[in-house]
Amino acid sequence: MIPQEIIRKKRDKKALTKEEIFLFAKGLTDGSFSDPQIAAMSMAIFSNGMTPEETVNLTEAMTASGDTIDWSSILDEELVCDKHSTGGVGDKTSIILAPILAACGLYVPMISGRGLGHTGGTLDKFDSIPGYNTQPDLETFKKVVKEVGCAIIGQTDNLAPADKKLYSIRDIVGTVESLPLITSSILSKKIASGLKTLVLDVKVGNGSFNSTIEIARDLSNSLVRVAKGAGLKCEAIITDMNQVLGKTAGHRLEILECINFLTNQEKDPRLHNITYELVASILMMAQNISKEEALKKIDTVISNGEAAEKFEKMVAALGGDSNILSSYNTQLQIDAFKKDIYIQQSGYVQKIKTRDLGLVLIELGGGRKQVTDKINFNVGYDNVLSVGDKVDGSTPLLTLYCHSDKDFENVEKKIEECFLIGDDEVANHSDIYEVIS
Repeated sequence: MIPQEIIRKKRDKKALTKEEIFLFAKGLTDGSFSDPQIAAMSMAIFSNGMTPEETVNLTEAMTASGDTIDWSSILDEELVCDKHSTGGVGDKTSIILAPILAACGLYVPMISGRGLGHTGGTLDKFDSIPGYNTQPDLETFKKVVKEVGCAIIGQTDNLAPADKKLYSIRDIVGTVESLPLITSSILSKKIASGLKTLVLDVKVGNGSFNSTIEIARDLSNSLVRVAKGAGLKCEAIITDMNQVLGKTAGHRLEILECINFLTNQEKDPRLHNITYELVASILMMAQNISKEEALKKIDTVISNGEAAEKFEKMVAALGGDSNILSSYNTQLQIDAFKKDIYIQQSGYVQKIKTRDLGLVLIELGGGRKQVTDKINFNVGYDNVLSVGDKVDGSTPLLTLYCHSDKDFENVEKKIEECFLIGDDEVANHSDIYEVIS
């Protein structure tokens, strides 16, 4: 069947056969589907959805499009685990989670992605570390996972290559939010990387791709159903993304915040709560321990420095500075125009337009408008206020790092408008909504 006939069938809201879906996946890698045809197909799927059977078939086709990793010959494959987030502004939990799990005796071969839409990608954050190789060959990747316990990299050419191609197209044609495309994209990479345990951080709120709890719940159920069908221990945790996660957004600033967290210097409460919940979930599933035991383990490896040491060893093994924990202020120096943004209004932060904050970062060069765009790693926000914080004319909403004073002036008003201030105090709300297992 020719590509346009498959596209037409999905356009007309008809279910695709397994053969047709595998032909589409093949076309993503061998060029038999052109970029415009891939864009049309992704829009047809976005508009008309997929049945559960179609989603399973697409996941299988993506996984089968390249190599799969077998860990059994070099380590205990039952201890291989990972986490994936659906993305949000300031979402940096992977950077903290992987070293903690490695310090707890697990192995984390984390295949991460670049930014999608208004969100920053974990891979882009690691690209901001001088020397760090986010695209090592497969043997290097396996060696680092075995010797260090964790490695965070991008997709290799032969690991779910069909997804790699589709992922890049989705970002620029407005189909990021498609449930079956998200499910197949996430799980094809995870299944191909040889996992046994997986936790899914499904974001919900105005800074995520899931605007309502119902959408997040549907995605969680889809992911868990397909993952368990593939033989994985899996949970999905629905977490809040109605504000920046942590105090920073922007690649290099987020790395700095993560180092401060791992070295037990400073932990934003929301970032702490969500990260601990995700790590504990994996430890409970992989090691068959209680939540109390899991949380104790996490505290121990952070307090004794083992988690931070794993981060440093991972950075060094993948080409970065072997002494990053002592030199990071120099290695990750922010070379940018820096200025606080104030609002001439007193009260409490009622709401934050988190997605809009993410889009401003892209406008400043902190993300991509096109696949080929280069990112300015120095662009970002620091000391971002949270919902419920008290504010007046002397309290900065955030500190902006950008290219120039002109850039600052161009976005200052846009950033101010992202923060809604009111007279009423804001009640505490949960960071974690549901656990779906």
